[in-house]
Amino acid sequence: MGLNIQIVVDSKNPHELADWWAETLDWAIEPQNEGFIRSMISQGYATDAETLVHRGKLVWRTGQAIRPVEELEAKAPARRILFQTVPEGKTVKNRVHWDVRLDGRDKDDVRKELEARGASFLWTAGQGPLEWHTMADPEGNEFCIS
Repeated sequence: MGLNIQIVVDSKNPHELADWWAETLDWAIEPQNEGFIRSMISQGYATDAETLVHRGKLVWRTGQAIRPVEELEAKAPARRILFQTVPEGKTVKNRVHWDVRLDGRDKDDVRKELEARGASFLWTAGQGPLEWHTMADPEGNEFCIS
């Protein structure tokens, strides 16, 4: 039996980081159901403090997911990244990272674009004829572009 996974990223500001990654990957923010959130509050299952208004929409404060646009309506998306709030900041190198495939785009051009949007360049590495840049997103999570 095959299993599915989602990637979960600990974050200080999950909504802002989800916005950044959605733009980077050309994915979409997964919609949250404002009516459901309001009903959970009115029934006493949640409080206003557990929500916030982000980009004009009522959302759960502690998390935001992104998906490829073509999977936005899927009940069980094949690809999903969830950004969730944690109290502590990032202090050490990630043990897991992801590689962003550039599909023929120049890695140096993409590096400049990402730096202009708040990413940091960490180093360039290579193996044989392949070369990639290791970067960090605005919260310091490492990823590679190749």
